[in-house]
Amino acid sequence: MRGRMAEAGADSFWIAHPANVRYLCGFTGSNGVGLLTADAFLLGTDGRYVTQCAEECTDVELVIDRDTVRGLASRARGRTAFEADHVTVNQHMIIAESAETLPVSGWVENVRIVKDSAEESFIREACQISDDALESLLPRICVGMTEREIAWALEREMLERGAEGLAFDSIVAGGPNSAIPHHQPTDRPLASGDLLKIDFGARVAGYHADQTRTFVMGVAASWQLEIHAVVAQAQARGRETLSAGVSLGSIDEASRTVITAAGYAENYPHGLGHGVGLEIHEAPMLGARSTGILHAGVPVTIEPGIYLPGRGGVRIEDTMWVTESGSESLTRLPRELLAL
Repeated sequence: MRGRMAEAGADSFWIAHPANVRYLCGFTGSNGVGLLTADAFLLGTDGRYVTQCAEECTDVELVIDRDTVRGLASRARGRTAFEADHVTVNQHMIIAESAETLPVSGWVENVRIVKDSAEESFIREACQISDDALESLLPRICVGMTEREIAWALEREMLERGAEGLAFDSIVAGGPNSAIPHHQPTDRPLASGDLLKIDFGARVAGYHADQTRTFVMGVAASWQLEIHAVVAQAQARGRETLSAGVSLGSIDEASRTVITAAGYAENYPHGLGHGVGLEIHEAPMLGARSTGILHAGVPVTIEPGIYLPGRGGVRIEDTMWVTESGSESLTRLPRELLAL
């Protein structure tokens, strides 16, 4: 990070994004900003977090002030680079009172892309908890249960297995609701013949899992079998394409071509996947416009889908671990269209 500062001619670097602050110094509180200088890391927070900082942060100089931003900004000198994607206009005005400012983007996020062994272990554990939770719940899902009931039961299963929290609000979508990519669970009860899409994940030590499976309540109709088969083929193609050195855009293209060839291009409105880590959506992004290449040691999702408005939709998603020669699926529940 200091190398980037030197290249940019900056004397310090202001870090505002909570995930980036946590990554650089370990602080997990809700109020914290960082200032990296040539010889120190200053953490600005308020008096509520003094004890927490002592437990979580090492080699950090604390700047305690109820007016956190102004308190830390008073320590900025010379030319200060700042996270343009995360600093508010008001914060920038305060920083600019003490230093010349330089907007930058992606400095910490780009370092966070490749995970170390500790980060890998947390993500693997989160994926295992997710697998075990849904596997345990499946025998209890039946016609008449509501989307909310399923979401609550799944979340309870993850917490009881050691998750510190949820990676995100669980998506449980039955029948026509499964055609909504990010549907929020409702009190709609499951009916016979419904598709059931469940997108969920556990969080361990701040690190996220992400997985989606689609089921059918009872006997599947021919159109349900068709779109599930297409999505399964597209998802398999995406997984097979993953490897260090492969261009990000080509991974999306390899998978998307399957859906396009089957005539469902207009029913696939999102990218193929994204990185996961301290955030549920982080770099690298796998989409048609993505640039750059994939590296080993990077967890990404592969999650194509087909959504037919008013009828139903299918998404199959795994969190994958990229290696030098391929990839490994960290989420391992069966991908077939299981009948519940």
